[in-house]
Amino acid sequence: MRLILKPLFDSELSAGFEEIVRTKLIGREVRTGEKIEITLLGEPLHFKVLLAEPSPMKVDKTTKIEFSFGDIDVVNVEFEKPVDDVIPTGRGFVVILGREIVVLSKDGQKLYSEEFKELKGIRVTEDSVVVIHGDGVKIIRP
Repeated sequence: MRLILKPLFDSELSAGFEEIVRTKLIGREVRTGEKIEITLLGEPLHFKVLLAEPSPMKVDKTTKIEFSFGDIDVVNVEFEKPVDDVIPTGRGFVVILGREIVVLSKDGQKLYSEEFKELKGIRVTEDSVVVIHGDGVKIIRP
């Protein structure tokens, strides 16, 4: 179990601060995206939960605590079929679901999808997806 927190205050964190935060959070349930508060020496300290793995999770003594000073975006995309493969492109991803391909943007938005009777392969370039099927190819520029 892992927890990545972004401090919402300006102060350097000392070595071992992860242990202090873990001790304060033990037993609490946290979720990705929420803001949490702990009190230290009578002062409230605020954090944004960039990633709780799994989410929601209950913090215990084995939870790994990490701090990040940037932002992390997490996008979950669910499909009705099992995912066979994911191929990164310059602008997003191509998801292969059996004979169907789905082209997604980097934000997880569906740009294109099609099912092919004889899907043989997929090749990608920085700005194009080439689908090899049957006795031809289809070039997709999302």
